[in-house]
Amino acid sequence: MLKYFLVGILLFASHSAISQSSYQAKIIDEDSGSPLIGATLLFKEISIGAVSDENGIATVNEIPDGTFTLEIRFLGYESQKIQKTFPFTQKEPEVISLEHSHEEMEVLVVQSNRSSRVIEDVPTRVEIIAGEELSEKGNMKPGDIRMLLNESTGIQTQQTSATSYNSSIRIQGLDGKYTQLLRDGLPLYAGYSSGLSLMQIAPLDLAQVEVIKGASSTLYGGGAIAGLVNLISKTPEEEPELSVMLNGTSALGLDASAYYAAKKGKIGTTIFTSYNKGTAYDPADIDLTAIPKFDRFTIKPKLFWDIDSQSSLVLGLNLMQEDRLGGNIDFIKGESVDEPYFEKNATNRISTSLHYQNQLSEVTRLTVKNSLSFYDRSIEVPDFLFSGKQFSSFSEVNMNTQGKNSEWIGGLNLWTDQFSQKEGNDALPLDYTLNTYGAFVQNLWNVSEQWTLESGFRLDYQKEYGVFPLPRVSAMYRPSEAITFRLGGGLGYKSPTVFTEDAERNHFQNILPIDPNLFEAEKSAGTNLDINYRVAFGNELSLVANTLFFYTSIQNPLLLTPAGNNYEFQQPQGSLETQGVEVNMKWNYKDFKLFVGYTFADVTQQYNDIKSTYPLVAKHRINNVLMYEKHENFWIGLEAYYFSPQQLNDGKTGKSYWIVGLMSEKKFGENFSVFLNFENFLDTRQTRFDSIYTGSLSNPEFRDIYAPVDGFVINGGIKFRLL
Repeated sequence: MLKYFLVGILLFASHSAISQSSYQAKIIDEDSGSPLIGATLLFKEISIGAVSDENGIATVNEIPDGTFTLEIRFLGYESQKIQKTFPFTQKEPEVISLEHSHEEMEVLVVQSNRSSRVIEDVPTRVEIIAGEELSEKGNMKPGDIRMLLNESTGIQTQQTSATSYNSSIRIQGLDGKYTQLLRDGLPLYAGYSSGLSLMQIAPLDLAQVEVIKGASSTLYGGGAIAGLVNLISKTPEEEPELSVMLNGTSALGLDASAYYAAKKGKIGTTIFTSYNKGTAYDPADIDLTAIPKFDRFTIKPKLFWDIDSQSSLVLGLNLMQEDRLGGNIDFIKGESVDEPYFEKNATNRISTSLHYQNQLSEVTRLTVKNSLSFYDRSIEVPDFLFSGKQFSSFSEVNMNTQGKNSEWIGGLNLWTDQFSQKEGNDALPLDYTLNTYGAFVQNLWNVSEQWTLESGFRLDYQKEYGVFPLPRVSAMYRPSEAITFRLGGGLGYKSPTVFTEDAERNHFQNILPIDPNLFEAEKSAGTNLDINYRVAFGNELSLVANTLFFYTSIQNPLLLTPAGNNYEFQQPQGSLETQGVEVNMKWNYKDFKLFVGYTFADVTQQYNDIKSTYPLVAKHRINNVLMYEKHENFWIGLEAYYFSPQQLNDGKTGKSYWIVGLMSEKKFGENFSVFLNFENFLDTRQTRFDSIYTGSLSNPEFRDIYAPVDGFVINGGIKFRLL
């Protein structure tokens, strides 16, 4: 009996071994026929899959007998589902062609370089935060975009106020005034209106964020010396959408956002609204707010009109109102305090946008754009009140023509900027008016299958500061699908303005105005070399690596210096230079993703033959994020960020530090999810290892803020879609 039992076991094992099949497929681009590296194959019912290698081939082993659904996915392409019955016999890999996804293409089409090409075909290096990555980063800070940008390699958000939480963007170590912030290609906040800008933009209605590092003034005029950040809004689809996000924090903060989009026939609309509330928070117990008390309300309706088959019109309105109060926490809570220190900000923003397109022919498109912006802000500290209004406008008309191997775009624009002071130093008001007239032309040329050239030229004119010729060129060489080289450079400029990070730290108190007759525009030259490489190690492990070498030099930058009891801007002969390298690696293994980023930024200033380190720049930064993700089910991530010691304005050197966080999200079906994040759970705070002010609590002299002040904060919430 035992003999027959053993024979039965052997026969069963033999049958099981025989019933295990293998399947091999070659994944290619439907248009070009080139292999797709890193495409995923998954048999959903049995959770067995593979990743395509450098030849586009993926092999799945140990497939049991039966009929299963094979799903093939690749970012930017339409997913395919195929029924396969096993056992399955094949002599050659099955060729599967994927076509570009219309939905994903909206994410991958680069808009910031004014073309209509996918990111792989653009010679200018563009970084895109989109899709799941945008959603994951948006969970961390649903009320603003500071965290979203700060976690990117080469970008640092610099806190400029210890009590109001105000921050600015620093790309490759350069001040925020050298970065241009755009919304759908239109200037967003600049000059006086750049104050509190990052803290007043919620990300729920964003489709993607595009970042171009290096001189971009040829594309968008002055102010884009370090680069630009373009926030791309969502647009309505055929299927309506109503999404809601609710978030709460252990610091007693609240964020509530809603986004609605619908399209019927020729008319579409989107409406975004949010309410954000902060409670005075003092984790260091020093009686000063790390997070101020604030209330902010935003509403942004947009109308989309397909006038006919050739033309369309988009009209938008943005309304935002906020009251923000930081400082002595007892005073903010309503208690009686002798000589309290406080910083009170009241902000109102109103802006409009217009975007008209007319397809004049199959190859020629006319575009007209306009934005109007009104900004009213008051800043009050003990014994001083500064307030003013800024009105700015931007108008542009351009023509785009596409040929067989090249694409031309040329246009004219007008940028007006006017500031009127209401409160401050009445004897020396900071009023100014600046109008910029510009003309530009740009060409994208497919020299060959391997070479693409992008060149452009802009000519700007300002009555106060003269004429600015701004050439720019970028070249892309792609010897294979696995490696791409990009080399580019250009000139830039920045018109002098009193609204800088240094002046913001002083609340514009005792700041002397700028006389255009005594100053000239800051001018820059920059270049970068980008190398992008991807490789697959077998069927399940893949790597995408990117290295960027950068250099930018700014001649005669403005300096804010003490002048008796006041502060005045000077422009001594000298330069500000930043040079360094960014390295990014993205590893994929099954359901795991590892992002590793390193930034080396050597920023120096030289005046009167004296060379020194530029303050508030971490020369070495490391970004690490490890993610485990079950698609459309849940994900969890561990992140760790390192900042090396930074030179401070008082001559001292700050401490190095790590920030470590844990983030997670669980989905329940397609329309509901719960997220929970432990931000900075090591409680890294500047107040734990250094001071943030000197003097008395009633009259503090604030030092540079180079590390977090809010410490360990837990936030969590829900996201659900009703339509």
